[in-house]
Amino acid sequence: MFCDSSGFPVIFTMKSHHHRLMFMFLVIFAQKIELLTAKAFTGTYGINYGRIADNIPSPDEVAKLLRAAKIKNVRIYDADHSVLEAFSGTGLQLVVGLPNGLVKEMSANASHAMTWVKENVQAFLPKTSICGIAVGNEILGGADYELWEALLGAVKNIYNALDKLGLAGVVQITTSHSQAVFANSYPPSSCIFKENVAQFMKPLLEFFSQIGSPFCLNAYPFLAYMSDPENIDINYALFQKTKGIYDMKTDLHYDNMLDAQIDATYAALEDAGLKKMEVIVTETGWASLGDSNEAAATVNNARTYNYNLRKRLAKKKGTPLRPKMVLKAYIFAIFNENLKPGPTSERNFGLFKPDGSISYDIGFHGLSSAESSLLSLKAVQSQGLSKSYILILTISAAALVLFLKQ
Repeated sequence: MFCDSSGFPVIFTMKSHHHRLMFMFLVIFAQKIELLTAKAFTGTYGINYGRIADNIPSPDEVAKLLRAAKIKNVRIYDADHSVLEAFSGTGLQLVVGLPNGLVKEMSANASHAMTWVKENVQAFLPKTSICGIAVGNEILGGADYELWEALLGAVKNIYNALDKLGLAGVVQITTSHSQAVFANSYPPSSCIFKENVAQFMKPLLEFFSQIGSPFCLNAYPFLAYMSDPENIDINYALFQKTKGIYDMKTDLHYDNMLDAQIDATYAALEDAGLKKMEVIVTETGWASLGDSNEAAATVNNARTYNYNLRKRLAKKKGTPLRPKMVLKAYIFAIFNENLKPGPTSERNFGLFKPDGSISYDIGFHGLSSAESSLLSLKAVQSQGLSKSYILILTISAAALVLFLKQ
């Protein structure tokens, strides 16, 4: 990688042990950087970009906002071309969605799956960093049993299309599940899949295990607390100081509900024979406004949950049951979505307001700050250099100066 006219061959041939070690460090460092850019999930923090609204910023402005906030991992619920085009050249790692309404068609017709992948994924690579396809959302455990039956077929057809196009090693296939797939989740160690779900879940997970895909969980302590506020300590749901719970079977203590929900998922996976499968949280968040029967949906609680969650993810640690499996999560969501049906809380999960300003402060900046902070970065990237290469070149140049001084 570095053997060019810039002088690196001279460094490589130096007899000094110190110089050789320095060069090896640079090569390894560069390789690590490149590996990071190739991963489906960089770091631990991501966000969902829902667009069921008529008053939110354009995709171009959203890309600026996310880059300024240094949120690199993004999920959308379709493959809207205006979003894919806006994210081109930004370095944002994007998971696109195959909507539930297309799952039966993709399951029944492999050629349609190939066409969908060509038009919505291949056509935008590599400039738009599409790193994943979510096939449906919360299908198993839902009301449409025909979708349950179609899910695995759709997953296989989409994967086979990627494989034939040489993209299976670049784009990861997943599908997200709600808590409705579990028979019980308290205590965490007792969690198993519902019997009627398991007959569809197990072959799906076996296929995911073969292709290296994780289990994707939509986990909402907000909803769990709302379902039983008399018996659940809200501090436990908000990552606040609390006595937590104790799981006698595993002899593990939980000081927050999200960790318990994730470990319940690991317990269900282990029961299904998939102990090594990773769990990634594809949705989690807290509503800042709700109806009269949604008293926990307040700005203060939303701020507390999302701020503490951000701190939790920044620690880059696992859960009590899987301490070495670093927790990764996509927050729901960027914006409040004013056209979503259902209770008021459904329309008020956003970290940002429609005008791009923050809904509450958890350390991010609004769109106006984002636009000014990206000017210098945009100028550099317009020359065709990624942030990774800029970092590598900077460190390499500094090392070269040190060598030449000796």
